Amino acid sequence: MNYQATPVQEESEISLLLIDDDVELCDLVREFFAGRGIAVEAIADGRRGLARALGGGHDLILLDVMLPGLDGFEVLRQVRRRSLVPIIMLTARTARGDRVAGLDAGADDYLPKPFEPEELIARIRAVLRRTHRAAPPSTEVLEVHGVKLVPGTREVYSAGRPVAITTTEFDILEVIVRAAGRIISRDELSAAVYRRPAQPHDRSLDVHVSHLRRKLGARGALIRTIRGVGYLFCAEVVENGGTPR
Repeated sequence: MNYQATPVQEESEISLLLIDDDVELCDLVREFFAGRGIAVEAIADGRRGLARALGGGHDLILLDVMLPGLDGFEVLRQVRRRSLVPIIMLTARTARGDRVAGLDAGADDYLPKPFEPEELIARIRAVLRRTHRAAPPSTEVLEVHGVKLVPGTREVYSAGRPVAITTTEFDILEVIVRAAGRIISRDELSAAVYRRPAQPHDRSLDVHVSHLRRKLGARGALIRTIRGVGYLFCAEVVENGGTPR
């Protein structure tokens, strides 16, 4: 990996927590990000990393899988029980099963090692754009047959019951709800959520949609998979208490 780059002051103040036992990598990432207005706090073991992650104060967490103390999957699972902070997995374990396991546990994205630092920057930007940092609160409400989204506060309700979902899950749900009654292709959804084309063997969208169905309970059946094409939310959008369109 080549970490030499011309400093670019294009980021607002962003605080990242990097949990990785590769000391050299941590130093290189910290140095590379320093020129871009991104502060990196690095911790080298799973137990201390978990404690720091639960302490809050970071905009995003970069998390390795193979860690001493607690592995990254267990750190991820425990963080997700108490926090929806965006998390990107960084790991040399590139098997499809590992990627799915990370997404199943609540990761927002998954980047295999070795990686190019510019790609990591792009992934971080994309994930942060999908959080409340990306836009000021609004009063808009989307409601479809008991599934209610409040984009300004990123709240979701199913039959009046609050539903805890991750940043990526919210973005997927918002895209398909806004297009309710129309099939959204995998390429269209991937472009809207990840800012990149869908990859032939990438199961991340399927995993997130599966999670959404489960969390929405009986109303999860409103989300249909159109085999070989994409997804369909089977309802008409109702905005701000108005009539169906």
